Amino acid sequence: MKKFLSIVLASVCALSLVACGSSAKGGSANGADSIPDTMTSKDGTYEIAFVTDVGQLKDKSFNQGTWDGVKTYANGANLSYKYYQPANGAEATDDDRYDAMKAACEGGAKVVVCAGFMQGAALEKAAAEFPDVKFVFIDGWSLGLDNVAGIAFQEEQCGYFAGYAVVKEGYDKLGFCGGGGGTNDACCRYGYGYLQGANAAAAEMGKTVEVNYSWQYGSSFQASPELQSMASGWYENGTQVIFACGGSMFDSITAAASANDAYVIGVDVDQSGDSDTVITSALKQIGNAAQWAIGKAYDGTWTEIGNNCSVLGAANDATGLPTDTWMLKNYTVEEYKKQLDDVINGKIEIDNTSYYDDTITGVNFSNLVLNYQ
Repeated sequence: MKKFLSIVLASVCALSLVACGSSAKGGSANGADSIPDTMTSKDGTYEIAFVTDVGQLKDKSFNQGTWDGVKTYANGANLSYKYYQPANGAEATDDDRYDAMKAACEGGAKVVVCAGFMQGAALEKAAAEFPDVKFVFIDGWSLGLDNVAGIAFQEEQCGYFAGYAVVKEGYDKLGFCGGGGGTNDACCRYGYGYLQGANAAAAEMGKTVEVNYSWQYGSSFQASPELQSMASGWYENGTQVIFACGGSMFDSITAAASANDAYVIGVDVDQSGDSDTVITSALKQIGNAAQWAIGKAYDGTWTEIGNNCSVLGAANDATGLPTDTWMLKNYTVEEYKKQLDDVINGKIEIDNTSYYDDTITGVNFSNLVLNYQ
C-alpha cells in the first residue's frame, strides 16, 4: 500500500472549509440536493467530471458526499459537470476505472475528481496520458505528477471522537463493521481511532467496554443479507451501537438496528437524515475538500497542491462530529468542543497507524476488550 509521500499542513491551515460542528452536512454542500445530478451542456462536453468509487453514486456516504461537493462547485461557477461510474460495479478493474477517466477527459473535462484509494493505478495512467487535465485524488496520495493533487484525511480523529462520545453517553457494548476488507487505509484509521476513543472514555469512567470488530462482508462496500444477519446477531447479543464504516454497508446495518431498537454511527457524511437509528456520524469534509481543490484549478494556485498530498484534520475543520443533529444526551456539545480543541492543540494525541486485517488484535487496550471476527 502506497503511503502519503508528503504532507501539506502550512497551506491547508488556511482552508476555507465549513466547520465540522456547523450546520453543514459533513461533506455535502448546502443545497446540493437541489442541484441535478445530470445536466445537458450546449456543446456536449463537460468541464468538471467525477469518477465514482465502488458502490452507487447515491450511497449516502463517500461517493455522494464527494459528488455533492463537485456539482456544487460546478453549479456555482456556471460550469458543465458530469459523473462517470466505472463499468462492472463492485467488480470494476483498473482498466474499467481508467476507461471512465479517459471518457471524462475526452468528453472535455478540465478537472477530474476521482474518489477512493482503488483509483490509484488507473489515475496514474490517465494523468500521464492527459497532462493538461487536473486530477483531484480524494482519499489518495501523491503520484509524483504535477497535474495530480492527493487529498487525505485524519480519519483516526473522527473515529476517536465517535468512540469517545458513545462511551461517554453510556454505551459499553460497541461494534465496528468496516469496508475494504481490512486493507483500506482510511477505514483502518477510522476503526483504530474508534477503539482509541472508546478506550480513553472507558478509562476516564473507570469501566471496561467490549467491542465486536469485523471486516467481514465489507470488501466491496456493499449492503448484503450476510452483513445484515451478522449485525442483527451482534445486536441480539447485547451490542448497543455499531459504527457502520463502509458506504452502502450502512443500509444493512441500519436495517439490523431498526429491527433491534439499537443504534448506528454513520461515516464520512452526516447520515442522521437517512435513518433514525443514527446517533452520530464520524465526519470528514469530503465535499468541501473537493470544492477547495477544484477551486485551485481555476484561481491560479494549483501549484500549491499539485504533485503533493494535502492531509486534512481537525485543525482544518475537516474532521469531527455533527453537533446540529446531536442525539447524545449525557455527553454534551460543550464537552465535545473542548475535546476538539485539545486535539487541535496537541493535548490529545491520536495514533494514525493503519492496522490491516487482523493486526489490530496485537494492540493492547487498558479498558477495552476487542472481539475480532
